[in-house]
Amino acid sequence: MGPRQRLSRRLPEDLGQVTLTITVCAPLSLDPVPALSALVAELDADVEIHFPTELLPAQRFPADHRGVPGFTRSAADEARWKDLLARTDVALGFPGDSTEGVVELFSCAPHLRWVQGTAAGTGELLTGSGLAPDVVSRALVTSTAGLHAEPLAEFALFGLLAFAKDIDRLSELSRRREWPERWPMRQLAASTVVVVGLGGVGREVSRLLGAFGATVLGIRGSNSSGMVEGVTAHLSMKELDDVLPRCDAVVVAVPGTTRTHRLFDADRLARLPRHAVLVNVGRGSVIDSSALVAALREGRLRGAAVDVTELEPLPADSPLWGRSDVILSPHTAALTVDEDDRIVRLFARNLRRFLTGEPLHNLVEPGRGY
Repeated sequence: MGPRQRLSRRLPEDLGQVTLTITVCAPLSLDPVPALSALVAELDADVEIHFPTELLPAQRFPADHRGVPGFTRSAADEARWKDLLARTDVALGFPGDSTEGVVELFSCAPHLRWVQGTAAGTGELLTGSGLAPDVVSRALVTSTAGLHAEPLAEFALFGLLAFAKDIDRLSELSRRREWPERWPMRQLAASTVVVVGLGGVGREVSRLLGAFGATVLGIRGSNSSGMVEGVTAHLSMKELDDVLPRCDAVVVAVPGTTRTHRLFDADRLARLPRHAVLVNVGRGSVIDSSALVAALREGRLRGAAVDVTELEPLPADSPLWGRSDVILSPHTAALTVDEDDRIVRLFARNLRRFLTGEPLHNLVEPGRGY
């Protein structure tokens, strides 16, 4: 049975096994077994669910799916882990949330049919694993795309508002205990904002900007269509260069792929007005960091708010540190205390579709990286 064929309700027989085995391969802050067991009972499916906490690293913080560094298993536990993977048909998360974990899972799970990733950038893990396309394509892979739309959109609005209301100037005045003459601040309602990427995050950013009364120019990716709430004009990527000179801000919300690598290079940054603000809630590889620093140093940009950088962790000697015109978030704007709960609920919705033969949400195309 090909990996993209519709699956019958009684998957175990189709797979030549008595029981469909689901393994949680990433650390979670809650036990997903009760919710998943209720779904399995409702569908009268023959499924075995494993959440082997003793075989997984502990979380360092909420929604940490990599776990504590340096985690190791005893020889006996490692044997148990490999035996469990060998019986796994469906996995929630890749071990260690890493490219090495991708290789381990595909190498050790010959019956693997579907992996629900724990990150929106699950496709980047597949690409970075170096596995051959025929290996990766033997199992369906889904991401959590859109799961982080609300917190990331809030961070994007925070960045836009911070510079519109001159937070850097206000902070400096407070530090110096000065009360200057009044000055006019910018309004989002009077701003034109280019939102690059109209996936889940871009759509939520556009909706919020629309509520503020901003003019939103939405740049579509190649696989998006339809009208997006809050977007004044829907444009193609080919039109990006034409709209940059007349915008007040840009919000980047596209994945990191070969096509988006350094999409905002020195040339594109030079097209922006001097008062423009750049926000990145997509991937660090989309913006040329050196070109961004140069634009800021030369006063060709008002400011930047970034949740992601080209190199992570950001090196201590990076010129992005310590700048009043840069708001830096250590790739944490997407995290919320209830993220694991939302991941489990997404997995349960997809599991229902998997068991009933329906198409899965957030299916990753390995060749595209998302």
